[in-house]
Amino acid sequence: MDFRQLNALLAVADHGSFSAAARALHTVQSNVSTHVARLERELDTTLIDRATGALTEQGQVVAARARRIRAELDAMVADVTSLNADITGQVRLGCIGTTARWLVPLLVAAMAERHPMVKVVIVDATTTSLIPQLEQGTLDLAIVNLPIDDTDVALEPLFDEDRLLVVPSGHRLYGRERVTLADLDGEPLLLEPPGTSFRDQLDEQAAAAGITLVAQAEIDGMRLLASLAFQGHGAALLPASAAPQWVGGDWKTVPIDGLAGRSVGIAVRRRGLLAAPARALRDVVRELVAEHGPIQPGIHPARSLHAR
Repeated sequence: MDFRQLNALLAVADHGSFSAAARALHTVQSNVSTHVARLERELDTTLIDRATGALTEQGQVVAARARRIRAELDAMVADVTSLNADITGQVRLGCIGTTARWLVPLLVAAMAERHPMVKVVIVDATTTSLIPQLEQGTLDLAIVNLPIDDTDVALEPLFDEDRLLVVPSGHRLYGRERVTLADLDGEPLLLEPPGTSFRDQLDEQAAAAGITLVAQAEIDGMRLLASLAFQGHGAALLPASAAPQWVGGDWKTVPIDGLAGRSVGIAVRRRGLLAAPARALRDVVRELVAEHGPIQPGIHPARSLHAR
């Protein structure tokens, strides 16, 4: 078994066919087919369904391992290079959209200044999408909603964030300066779906207070959820960073008394060491949150960041 075989398998997995994989690898289709066939013989199993080009169950297992191997090889090269010169290489960061709105512009500028030889790739997605990408090795680290119940992922808190109610004009709560959970009992709301950490925490707090949260609609994507509220489609429960800090047209933000905030943190794979570019980016993220988080309305950096 060699890396060319694993690389061929990953190319077919990523591009959907042997011909597309060959184009991506700048080779001919017969080479890709040969490498995959040799790998299948060594493992005594079929890895790719030739009729559809899709990975078999065994192929998915091998591909997941191959991605980790590739990530470790990339990390090894980056670490050795960084010992001899400036930190160089690529780092792939996933980030939830609401945090990306204020943190990523600062991060891009800081990395360009401090580590100009590091290429930063940002993936904007939901927590439920980012964690699988992290586990598969397509991301080096991710900024996500906490908590996450996954033994393969190590988590570090970055900040807590207030939750707000966004209400459109004409809504019965539009004239209120503050509300409580009791005011939301039975009120149709735009919410994230069950299974997301933001929604699950809301449901837990509501249940503890004897309150029932009613979903007018469920949207897995905080920025889309916010846009629907801003456009007047309903009231929404959002983190502070999802709502601009000005009253826009026909909506307003209302604080909610007695409702705990959400937590945001950095997630990394437990297995394997972060490469030098990823470690550098993580350090910059920590510094930026500690420095700029307190001036972001509703953001409260973790005490551990100030202790570093």
